Amino acid sequence: MSTPIHEHRTYGFADARKSFKSILDASDRGGLSIVQRGDSSASVVNTALLKAFLMKNTPANVQVVNEDGAWAMFIPGLPLAAEGSTVDEATHDLIDALREYAEDWEDHLRLAPNHKDNWALVQIVDSSTDGELAAWLNGTAK
Repeated sequence: MSTPIHEHRTYGFADARKSFKSILDASDRGGLSIVQRGDSSASVVNTALLKAFLMKNTPANVQVVNEDGAWAMFIPGLPLAAEGSTVDEATHDLIDALREYAEDWEDHLRLAPNHKDNWALVQIVDSSTDGELAAWLNGTAK
């Protein structure tokens, strides 16, 4: 009998270490495992499923402007912008800016009131290749 996809299990920290293979197997099947440590917990889910969900529900809303032969890109509400002589160059510049933002967010911006809600964006950036980010930015992500 196969395990249902809606499986869910909570593990204490010590049990999670002993059950790591089972936790990863559940993730591969689309299940959720929660690891509890004191008052804190962490969820283990399939990265591809999480990323697809976040990309679908967190649109990039990139604004693209061509001015004087240069392409500029920005995401409203975020303190970053990119520029290039082509849209591809601007996209790669924006990806670099997003990666820097994600590092800053994890380091200190997550505590700032105007940045704390950007958790999903940071997860998208951290779990994606440059190609996946480019597809998300231009609206062609699967």
